[in-house]
Amino acid sequence: MRFVSVCLWSPWGLLLCQLSRCLGSPSPSTAPDKKMGSQGLRFRLAGFPRKPYEGRVEIQRAGEWGTICDDDFTLQAAHVLCRELGFTEATGWTHSAKYGPGTGRIWLDNLSCRGTEQSVTECASRGWGNSDCTHDEDSGVICKDQRLPGFSDSNIIEVEHHLQVEEVRLRPAVGWGRRPLPVTEGLVEVRLPDGWLKVCDKGWSPHNSHVICGMLGFPGEKKVNMAFYRLLAQRQQHSFGLHEVACVGTEAHLSLCSLEFYRANDTTRCPGGAPVVVSCVAGPLYSMSSGQKKQQSKPQGEALVRLKGGAHPGEGRVEVLKAGTWGTVCDRKWDLQAASVVCRELGFGSAREALTGARMGQGMGAIHLSEVRCSGQESSLWKCPSKNITAEDCSHSQDAGVRCNLPYTGVDTKIRLSGGRSRHEGRVEVQIGGPGRLHWGLICGDDWGTLEAMVACRQLGLGYANHGLQETWYWDSGNITEVVMSGVRCTGMELSLDQCAHHGTHITCKRTGTRFTAGVICSETASDLLLHSALVQETAYIEDRPLHMLYCAAEENCLASSARLANWPYGHRRLLRFSSQIHNLGRADFRPKAGRHSWVWHECHGHYHSMDIFTHYDILTPNGTKVAEGHKASFCLEDTECQEDVSKRYECANFGEQGITVGCWDLYRHDIDCQWIDITDVKPGNYILQVVINPNFEVAESDFTNNAMKCNCKYDGHRIWVHNCHIGDAFSEEANRRFERYPGQTSNQVV
Repeated sequence: MRFVSVCLWSPWGLLLCQLSRCLGSPSPSTAPDKKMGSQGLRFRLAGFPRKPYEGRVEIQRAGEWGTICDDDFTLQAAHVLCRELGFTEATGWTHSAKYGPGTGRIWLDNLSCRGTEQSVTECASRGWGNSDCTHDEDSGVICKDQRLPGFSDSNIIEVEHHLQVEEVRLRPAVGWGRRPLPVTEGLVEVRLPDGWLKVCDKGWSPHNSHVICGMLGFPGEKKVNMAFYRLLAQRQQHSFGLHEVACVGTEAHLSLCSLEFYRANDTTRCPGGAPVVVSCVAGPLYSMSSGQKKQQSKPQGEALVRLKGGAHPGEGRVEVLKAGTWGTVCDRKWDLQAASVVCRELGFGSAREALTGARMGQGMGAIHLSEVRCSGQESSLWKCPSKNITAEDCSHSQDAGVRCNLPYTGVDTKIRLSGGRSRHEGRVEVQIGGPGRLHWGLICGDDWGTLEAMVACRQLGLGYANHGLQETWYWDSGNITEVVMSGVRCTGMELSLDQCAHHGTHITCKRTGTRFTAGVICSETASDLLLHSALVQETAYIEDRPLHMLYCAAEENCLASSARLANWPYGHRRLLRFSSQIHNLGRADFRPKAGRHSWVWHECHGHYHSMDIFTHYDILTPNGTKVAEGHKASFCLEDTECQEDVSKRYECANFGEQGITVGCWDLYRHDIDCQWIDITDVKPGNYILQVVINPNFEVAESDFTNNAMKCNCKYDGHRIWVHNCHIGDAFSEEANRRFERYPGQTSNQVV
């Protein structure tokens, strides 16, 4: 069968087939073929940074190594290639040279496999060596870390003939193990097969230091006092692994630089030199010690780039600010250089991964940039050349994202979970005390909520919080019974719980006992609700509604308090009405926290309430004083409409499941009961209309900062003008001066 497939490749193959049939040669056995790869081909995984079961796919044919273009590449092709490499199957594949561009020929293009083929030669393609791609389109695979029985080790991963540097660290010259984290200055050590070894400083340049700092999570480097280190080096013995490093400074990883390793038989190493010492500048998020509260001053100027939708610091969908409006970046030609510019601009290190295909969720609104090409030296993404984009060029399914290198802070070692069914849930235990007196204890459950749980899950490295639990009697805490922290109040943005406000050493709990201690359930994904602000502005109007039509609304507390004193059923109430369209842009469905058994049936309107309060509607004076308010219980959370490629999942009819699917939105029309603010008692003047979704943080979201919308209002006693509607964090600095801080962000003060 394999000779038949070879016949398809060339006329010489056809001649070979005919000769073999005439001579009656048997077809080759599969076992010898498997050792050498199909048809004498050899396969290997290459590139960085990677694990042994992932990488850029390279094929050796006719003695020459080459790559595979990502055009038409699918998971089915990855399955075939992973089996060629000695693994049972593929778990994923990559495109656009995620593991770096290869060299040599591009052997295969438009590779199309069913996934059941025994050999890649059985898959359709343009033919060997026939390609219109560049190495920026090299494909890679992620294989399941499970080996095929009897497969030769030497043929699974063809390791490059030169050594690779996968890990780098800074080792303080003195006080190793006692320095506060993160370590920003020290001797550079690289991990090689012989262990952690130092680097000779001969020919060392600031470009090299820039790459080292980027790998370690720092945006930049600074000069070092070498006199101290050279004096110290004379008193110590050092083991060297690298004697020359030459970086341009734009590399995202040291292995991309020109490296020269010492050989085993080298008798002298780094003669007259000393170990390399590097000092890095920490970004704003890490510039304070881990024990300090996060009270840094605002950076100068307005942020032009931000990350959204990431489960961990330094990762997310890239969004840029243009003409006062936030928009996304198209992933065309998105690479590590551009991603590294974003990471360093935001105070992190170089990019660990440049994400494509909306891996961090789809954005909403404008797409500002496409085909961004950075050299890596730019101080901002806006300084990189890019292409003007039109609606036809790109969609939000192509939103670019990043994962940045972060400094090691050690905060994950000061917290743990116990008693849960999996590592993502359990009772929260924290470590307190000084050197020699460290011990574990519990957190008082009083006032523990979603924001505090978000910080705990982030500190644990487990992403977002699905739930923050105040009672954990069903989780056994083992021998840990002492409560060591109480009164915890977080804004939700802290890196660790000790950066949140709390009672300090004075522990005060309203409810004692281990059953009333804090717990969490963490998740790698979360929902993210966003109000369509333009629709509010377009649909706002005033209605004078007769009282006899408002009995149901009064029962559900949708009118101002003065309505109780009205002469029912005579008279009317003045209502500001508008439509609200709430999108879920996250990576998980938005589901009510309460189960169906606890939903409340409202006979008057004939619906179930799955959340007590879903939205707050307020009219504020310019200085922030509330003059009118409304609220929206979740009459019914359902998918009103969805994006083209998304199916509706939630519908309220017949006591159905409630929620908002990722990529869908829930529309409350202006003519629905309680979709209003009762402004009967409001006097003419200038006001602010404010809408806050999920105001009590009842359901976890990946981003609470975009849950508030504000508009300017002018009311003359007869008509109302609503204009300048913006989502809370989309305001320019000038607009923020006109609006007070929106609710839902508690001050970080000790309770």
